[in-house]
Amino acid sequence: MAISLISAPTSLGLRPPRPGAIPGCYKAPVALRSAGLFNLLASLGASDIGSIDPEAYSEAVVPRSIRNQEGIIRFSKALSDKILGVVRDGNAPLVLGGDCSVLVGAGIALKRAGRYGLVHLDGHTDFRHPGNSNRVASLAGEDLAAVVGLHWDQISNIDGLGPYFEPKNSVHAGCRVDDEYLPEVRHAIGLVVPAPEIKRNGSRRAATDILAFMKRADVDGFWLHLDVDVLEPAVMPAVDSPSPGGLDPAELINLLKLLAPNAAGAEVTIFDPDLDSSGASARLVAGVVSEGLGGLGMKSRSRS
Repeated sequence: MAISLISAPTSLGLRPPRPGAIPGCYKAPVALRSAGLFNLLASLGASDIGSIDPEAYSEAVVPRSIRNQEGIIRFSKALSDKILGVVRDGNAPLVLGGDCSVLVGAGIALKRAGRYGLVHLDGHTDFRHPGNSNRVASLAGEDLAAVVGLHWDQISNIDGLGPYFEPKNSVHAGCRVDDEYLPEVRHAIGLVVPAPEIKRNGSRRAATDILAFMKRADVDGFWLHLDVDVLEPAVMPAVDSPSPGGLDPAELINLLKLLAPNAAGAEVTIFDPDLDSSGASARLVAGVVSEGLGGLGMKSRSRS
């Protein structure tokens, strides 16, 4: 039993950085490979099981439809099949995105596999949805809302499987206290731990609270979503929406090391190599992921 690496090179869920431009997140798996991440994880027993072919990007938005909607649906289904195969083989999938829209593919897979919870570790709540905004367009800022069933049916209920994660079995951690959707998220999902709370009480306390929550939820396991913009922008500037007040690398690594062994799988999102001319951010992500997620699924697999 081991970690299975899946590359998910997509930027379909992001708005264009400027007219005519494609967001660079789809380049992340290749950049992280160059930074040594695949070799680091291979030394821990991980295997690379390939990539999902990326869909063509369009910046157009059709009314009552998200940007690249049909492409996202196809990509999500393909990613779901890949993740589900790994889970059914008893291994732990580690998806290297790409933008946060990959969470939909993970959600579909885990809904097909059983009854799973979600730990959404992100610098933003990603909770924009048709019920609270007239700016719905880019799934990377709407992924948490989508996977707990609050988006349009064509996104939140693919193949009649929604919600992919029950709101009561979902955790968000890492947003800033000025996030506009934080009050709604506090009422909508089971547990919320903003970044200042993690920094004040420590990573161990946050992880203990999250794991206790998941134990009470009595789920088959949980999926761990990691958006690297949970880090402080001074140390991780290569993201599309940096926000001050994030975690430092040691805080994040410690949190991940405590959560990851209990997770069924994980994904890493939003790193943009186009914003990392020196390669320093790629090396940082590689270090955080290899150290923080190197034990992914260890305890979860031992219980199966």
